[in-house]
Amino acid sequence: MPHRLELIGITKRFPGVLANDNVSFSVRPGEIHALLGENGAGKSTLVKMIYGIMQPDSGEIRWDGQPVQIANPKAARKLGIGMVFQHFSLFEALTVLENIALGMDSKIPSRELESRIRDVMSTYGLLLDPHRTVATLSVGERQRIEIVRALLLDPKLLIMDEPTSVLTPQEVEQLFEVLRKLAAQGCSILYISHKLHEIKALCDTATILRGGKLVDTCDPKAETSRSMAEKMIGAGLKDIVRAPGRSLGQPKLVISRLSTTKTGHFEVPVDNVSFTVRTGEIFGIAGVAGNGQNALLDALSGEIRSDDKDAITIDGYPLGLLDTTGRRKRGLCAVPEERNGHAAVADFSLSDNSILTARDRLGMVMLGLINSGAAKTYTGKVIADFAVKALGPASTAGSLSGGNLQKYIMGREILQKPSVLVVSQPTWGVDAGAAAAIHQALVDLASAGSAIVVISQDLDELRALCDTMAVINMGRLSPARPVGEVSVEEIGLLMGGVHGSTEAHDAVPA
Repeated sequence: MPHRLELIGITKRFPGVLANDNVSFSVRPGEIHALLGENGAGKSTLVKMIYGIMQPDSGEIRWDGQPVQIANPKAARKLGIGMVFQHFSLFEALTVLENIALGMDSKIPSRELESRIRDVMSTYGLLLDPHRTVATLSVGERQRIEIVRALLLDPKLLIMDEPTSVLTPQEVEQLFEVLRKLAAQGCSILYISHKLHEIKALCDTATILRGGKLVDTCDPKAETSRSMAEKMIGAGLKDIVRAPGRSLGQPKLVISRLSTTKTGHFEVPVDNVSFTVRTGEIFGIAGVAGNGQNALLDALSGEIRSDDKDAITIDGYPLGLLDTTGRRKRGLCAVPEERNGHAAVADFSLSDNSILTARDRLGMVMLGLINSGAAKTYTGKVIADFAVKALGPASTAGSLSGGNLQKYIMGREILQKPSVLVVSQPTWGVDAGAAAAIHQALVDLASAGSAIVVISQDLDELRALCDTMAVINMGRLSPARPVGEVSVEEIGLLMGGVHGSTEAHDAVPA
């Protein structure tokens, strides 16, 4: 039987970058095949050529043994290639049903399409109301739209780019069941992920890229997560190093009975949340997507202001009535989960994006005039310190790969040395080496005296990084507990809403 997909000597160049350098590998029918590599290793470029978004400069693509030229995504879908992108291609003002309809190559009556959508959702456990407006959905819920849209095409090859980056462990296992069922039916799956324990659990084969070149093809079940990570980065993987004799200081960030008003029909507001983060502490908040995480971050950052000035304090200073600029001046920096459009403006240069958040703290604007030299110098330091693969401070944010944009955004905030840092999904879509570097930077920031709040759906990340942990469910926060005293099973129950007492407790014992 011929290979479902075969790449032979694929090469793709961009100005100043050789994205793919003579890459060859194949995927068999029914195989779940991982494509691994650092951010900027060439994975996304490669799958965009398979999906017809780009054309290779040289090399050959074969489909079921026959050479093909995939002119565009419609031609790819006609062959039977579906793709779930890391960055969602959705119109926020439209409903789930309308977005899916726009992604279909033939017009299907609305009632029939809704019936097919509900069948797919029911079959694969991807439940979502087809009539909800996308603007009201969490990132995790938006991911489900992309997956359903791809499955509606009954693909022969399904490409998945970081599909679990915003899913809970329970949702990941549901997705894996879907993918294993598809593979058993003969569908090939090309799976891109930086979560190497998932690769080991799911995939039959792994192709590893580094610097645009193929460096290894291996059986992930015969490898360790660490060995695959080290092949990806070409060096040893560093463990988190914490300062010896480390102790937590006095309360720095204190949240008292913080609530927000429901602004959208489906939005989950924050309900009477209280917690305390001490100097040097990393406080983790876990939860299923769509349970108030966005409202919490907006309320902490100042995008949503409280009616109570004392609802949020830093070192005893009340911030509740201040906007984002006022809170940044008092030392609070924040990173939202949605990097495109919220954390960064795609069409702005990296320097201009630095000005957007660091202008006051780092003196980039004086008497209404922008100090472009200071912005470029600072942006260059972010690029260097966080190994951001970009052509320089003048590069637009939209020209970076997803993982490199995340590294830039995290570096931009961490290097401001905030008194308090609130970050949602800090390592979303970044490779193992970059995730380790971001984790170390957060630990170092805490060791220097900052208080850090990490909102994440990655339980492994929270358990490795945080001192204290709580779970958010339907806008309410569970009692905070030291990470070493709570099991994954307990966290899962809390994420599902089994709280016992849902009254939120402070992180510092009375």
